[in-house]
Amino acid sequence: MRILITADPELPVPPKLYGGIERIVDLLVTGLLDRGHTVGLVAHPDSTSPAQQLFPWQRQQRHKFDVLQNIVTLWLAVQKFHPDLIHSFSRILYLLPLLRSQLPKVMSYQRYPSSHTTSLGGRLAKGTLTFTGCSNYICDLGKASGGTWQIIHNCVELEKYTFQPTVSGDAPLVFLSRIERIKGAHTAIAIARKAGRRLLIAGNRVNTDEGKQYWLEEIAPHLDKDGIKYVGAVNDAQKNELLGQAAAMIVPIEWDEPFGIVFAEALACGTPVISCPQGALPEIVRQGVDGYLVNSVEEACVAIENLPKIARYNCRQRAAQCFSTEVIVGQYEKLYKSLLPNS
Repeated sequence: MRILITADPELPVPPKLYGGIERIVDLLVTGLLDRGHTVGLVAHPDSTSPAQQLFPWQRQQRHKFDVLQNIVTLWLAVQKFHPDLIHSFSRILYLLPLLRSQLPKVMSYQRYPSSHTTSLGGRLAKGTLTFTGCSNYICDLGKASGGTWQIIHNCVELEKYTFQPTVSGDAPLVFLSRIERIKGAHTAIAIARKAGRRLLIAGNRVNTDEGKQYWLEEIAPHLDKDGIKYVGAVNDAQKNELLGQAAAMIVPIEWDEPFGIVFAEALACGTPVISCPQGALPEIVRQGVDGYLVNSVEEACVAIENLPKIARYNCRQRAAQCFSTEVIVGQYEKLYKSLLPNS
């Protein structure tokens, strides 16, 4: 198959630091190449993903003129690459002149879908556009606006994460995510202090006014006290080491998480997850098997006491069977074949 994949224009594929969707796109490109397919990529000009052809976006998404330029870029890429199928991880608007063509199209959502654009896109495409969501939660939101939807979860590259079958009795808890209220770093601190456990906080700080205030008022005052420590942003190697040494990764979210790749990354290390039953988390964490989904500080403390009941091998197997690159690329490949008339 000749598959043309698009990513958002803001970040290169793969990303240099933060960029979950761009990481997924890179793994998909690599996995499809390994399976013998021909892959083109429309992405940021600094992208280094090994697609056979890179078609760089001319503009980032900043002004209406940028949208028009990117629509033209994608249309020209189709004329040059002659794909059997287009798979978009970018904006559905970029597909506008292609929607009425008979070329099969897949539109993937790793974030909240817009009811207006998905409804309009589905009507214009007249059966040639299939939607995927990174979780059942996202698909249910999308289905409300119509169209054909399929769940294909996000994936992790298992080879980058070392399975740690045991940790020391005084192993720390780890918070790994952006340092903002919806991710629950302040709650993780409260839980660790009440449970009398060390907590390592890792992740990017948010430099908006709200993010700076959150840091100064609810995070910074607790650092370097009671075993609470901020270790900064981490790369893949540091993430692997940090998660591997943890008794559990604790990210008590305060929003409906579309998926959250870091949860699958923790499981890949054999590290149980403590979070909240919102968004896609019940699809990732099996209660009492891979970790615990809690609704209060008190419930989280009980979960910490029960961590010895979690078999870390089960966490790794969960990641391997449900969220590995091999499994997820296979699901996308199966979808592509189902959409091509001669496959």
